[in-house]
Amino acid sequence: MSLSENIKELYQEVILDHNKQPRNFGEIENCTNKASGFNQLCGDKIDLYLIIKDNIIQEVKFNGKGCAISKASASIMTTILKGKTTDEARALFEEFHNIVTSPTDEDFDEIELGKLAVFAGVREFPARVKCASLAWHTLMNALDNNNNSNN
Repeated sequence: MSLSENIKELYQEVILDHNKQPRNFGEIENCTNKASGFNQLCGDKIDLYLIIKDNIIQEVKFNGKGCAISKASASIMTTILKGKTTDEARALFEEFHNIVTSPTDEDFDEIELGKLAVFAGVREFPARVKCASLAWHTLMNALDNNNNSNN
C-alpha cells in the first residue's frame, strides 16, 4: 500500500503527540551504553542511554533538544526498543532506514511495520530524513559503544 491519507494524518498526530509528551525522556545514571548525536544541518542534539543485560535492552532513555520530528522519532524509538535484543534493535534500524529513504510511491505494509509506519511520511520531506534518523543512528553508536555520532 502506498502512503495513504490515514498514514499522513496519523504521522502528523503521532509526531505532535510525541513531541509534546516525549516518552522515556531523561537520563540513566548507571547506563551500560551511551552515545551522543548531533545533526549539523539543523542543530538537533540527542544523548541516548541504555541498560543492556544479556543482550537485551532493559531500559532506554534519551535527552536533548531538537525539532518535533527529531524528538518524536527518539520517543517512539525508545518505546519500541524496550525488551528487544540488540540484534532486533539493529534490524529495526534497517527497517526504519528503509522506510524513510524509500521512494514516496513505494508500497509498504502498514500492519507489518506497526509504529514505524508513521515515519513513511518523512519520505515526502527529504530534508527531514536526517532529523528523523538522528536518534536511530545514535542508537547504532550506543550499541557499538561509540560515544559520538554526527548524523
